Amino acid sequence: MFKTIPYISEKVWGYERWIISTHKAGQSLIDGTTQFIGGKKINKVVGENYPLLIKIIQTNDNLSVQVHPDDEYAKRVENTSGKTECWYILDAEPGATLICGLNKKYTQEELRIAIKDNKLESCLRYIPVSKGDLVFIPAGTVHAIQGGIRLIEIQEPSDITYRLYDWGRKRKTHIEKALDVIKNNTPDSVKDFTGPFDCKYFKLDKIDITSEVKINFDEAVKDKEGNVKETPAGKTGWVSFFVISGTADLESSSGEKINVKAEDTLMVRVDEILTVKNVNDFSILKIL
Repeated sequence: MFKTIPYISEKVWGYERWIISTHKAGQSLIDGTTQFIGGKKINKVVGENYPLLIKIIQTNDNLSVQVHPDDEYAKRVENTSGKTECWYILDAEPGATLICGLNKKYTQEELRIAIKDNKLESCLRYIPVSKGDLVFIPAGTVHAIQGGIRLIEIQEPSDITYRLYDWGRKRKTHIEKALDVIKNNTPDSVKDFTGPFDCKYFKLDKIDITSEVKINFDEAVKDKEGNVKETPAGKTGWVSFFVISGTADLESSSGEKINVKAEDTLMVRVDEILTVKNVNDFSILKIL
C-alpha cells in the first residue's frame, strides 16, 4: 500500500495531475515516505503497462473540442490503445457545463462544413454538471471540459487526442482524423453519483465511510467461481483509491499504516485487507 505523487502537466487552460500513470508521456511516483520503494516510478512496482491512466484536471478555461479514437482505429493508425474515459466532478462553479456528444446526428460533410464556417459550437451537446456527478465518454464521443471545473478522469492509458476546434487558439487541429472516429454517440451523465459504475475498461465505486470498517477485495477481482475478472485490478493485482473528502487512518493486513486526506491517491494490493479507522467525513472512489 502506498500513496502516489503525480506527474504535473501545465496547460493553456489549467493543469493536469497524472496521479496514476505508467505512460511514457508522464509517470507518477511512489510517495517518498514509503519504506524501501519511496521515490521510485510506480511502474517499478505495478508494472510497465498499467491499464489505466488517472488524472486530476483543473480547468480555468475551456479545453479544445476533441474526440479520441477507439482501440481498433488507434492500434491501426497510431499504434497505441484508444481512449474511453469518464469524469467524476470534484467541484464546479455555479452554472458549469460540459460538452458531451453532438445535439443530433450529423454526416462527416455536415461537420466538415460547420468547422469550415466556424459554426461547430451550434452542433454540440452541452450538459450542466455539479459536484458529485459522473460523465461517461466512450471513444468516438465529441467532448470538452469547460472552465470552472475540477474533476478526476479515469481513462485508458492513451495520450491520443484529435482536436476539432480550439476556441480561437492557434493550436494544431486534426480535422480529418477526428471526423473518421466520431460515432455520434450521446452518453448519459449520472447526477449525484453513488456507484457502482462499470464499462469494458474499468469499474468504479463510491464509498462513504462513517465508522471503522474492513475492506476486502476478493469479490472485486474474482467472480463466484473464483476466476479472476478481466479488470485492471484483476489483471495487475492492484486496486486504486482516490480520497474524495475527509480524513482517515488506513492499516493493511501486512502492517502498513497511512493517514490519508482529501485528494490523496493510493494503490493497494488486492490480497490486502484494509482497516479504515478514525474516519472524519470520509469518502473514497475505488477504481478496479
